[in-house]
Amino acid sequence: MKIPESPPKLTDLFSKLNDPERFSKVLALPRTGGVASEYLHWDRLRRLPAPEGLTAEDIWLALKLQRMGLLKPIPLGDKSGKPFQLCAPGIVQEELHRIDVGAGGSIGIPEPITNPQTRDQYLVRSLIEEAITSSQLEGAATTREVAKEMIRTGRLPRDKDEQMILNNYHTMLRITKLKTQALSPEVVFEIHRMVTEKTLDDATGAGRFRRTDEERFVGDESGKVFHVPPPAGELEGRMQAMCEFGNGTSPAYFIHPVIRAIILHFWLAYDHPFVDGNGRTARALFYWAMLRSGYWLFEFISISSILRKAPIKYARSFLYTETDDNDLTYFVVAQAKVIRQAIVELHAYIDRKTTELKQLEMHLRALNLFNHRQVDLVRHALKHPYYIYTIESHQRSHGVVYQTARTDLLDLDIRGILEKKKRGRKMVFIVPPDLSERLSAMEGVERR
Repeated sequence: MKIPESPPKLTDLFSKLNDPERFSKVLALPRTGGVASEYLHWDRLRRLPAPEGLTAEDIWLALKLQRMGLLKPIPLGDKSGKPFQLCAPGIVQEELHRIDVGAGGSIGIPEPITNPQTRDQYLVRSLIEEAITSSQLEGAATTREVAKEMIRTGRLPRDKDEQMILNNYHTMLRITKLKTQALSPEVVFEIHRMVTEKTLDDATGAGRFRRTDEERFVGDESGKVFHVPPPAGELEGRMQAMCEFGNGTSPAYFIHPVIRAIILHFWLAYDHPFVDGNGRTARALFYWAMLRSGYWLFEFISISSILRKAPIKYARSFLYTETDDNDLTYFVVAQAKVIRQAIVELHAYIDRKTTELKQLEMHLRALNLFNHRQVDLVRHALKHPYYIYTIESHQRSHGVVYQTARTDLLDLDIRGILEKKKRGRKMVFIVPPDLSERLSAMEGVERR
């Protein structure tokens, strides 16, 4: 990935505007709609065609003059002490409104999530999805199916990549409890210990700041450096300021809770206070902030699944901010779009699963003999012949107690839907190869 070209200095742009008529045209651009509605960085804008008689530099000057009147500083400073800034243009306001409608209350929330009988299976699904994709963003190579099997069955991780995914899963579960606590360095350290357990080369690096002899940078495999974080000696003070910001005690003016959560994500990633696991910790803090602010739907949403589809865009939004006067709006715009897309995909997923279930229920009248957990298992089993279920995996998948899971599976064995076997001392339940025929036969019996 290339580092974006830094914008030209405003003093240089002003010095080129010797023609009063041209200068008037530049000043009039925001009023006449001559500047893009998107929040463009110079690196993109310079490639676009400019209106007749004007240059890309003219358009950029008009944009910067417009933005300067809207930007406000936040308590985060860069390595030189210069504050990061933020504004909320129309594109951000629009995204925030959609997020508020889609995730802030109960309007439009899918029924399976509000239904106590089915919500747990969607919660478990989202926790697993976030655990996997957040780890894959950091380089974990384990396949989704293998990772899901590990979490659902409760088996121990086989390697570092699987351990990373399991750590993320446990961390996301913990975040749903930590949302009631104020943010503090101790909470951040706890999150970091959880995401890095048994994955660090030096196990003592978990839950502490990197030392002066452990300076880090963000770069690629070729050695190109994209970001050098602040020195280790500043981290304690910077984290205290971050926690105050996360708790809403700074700054003095109002910041929308979603924007605050996004900035918290950026803040930890920028400071890079740990030897490893900074990205996963930053995303976990985003979830903490969203849940603490009442966006309860985010227990069911995975942002990493969206970020993983376009990792270059994710990285570039950091670079846009750093290369243009610490303007955090670039990162906020990019993340707001990610959040909204994650909400859209959650609704689409639930709609699709609900439709599948209805079609299956219409086709197989025998399913009215089963409870909703068993129906979900049958639907999965039809797509996975010879799949092996355990009481523990069924328990984890639906968030129920051991005895409920055991009763579900033994009942399916009695009805001939699954086949109970012994694996050592463990009881397992296997999908028979002729499951469809068995269900059809059961349907025929019901009709008679």
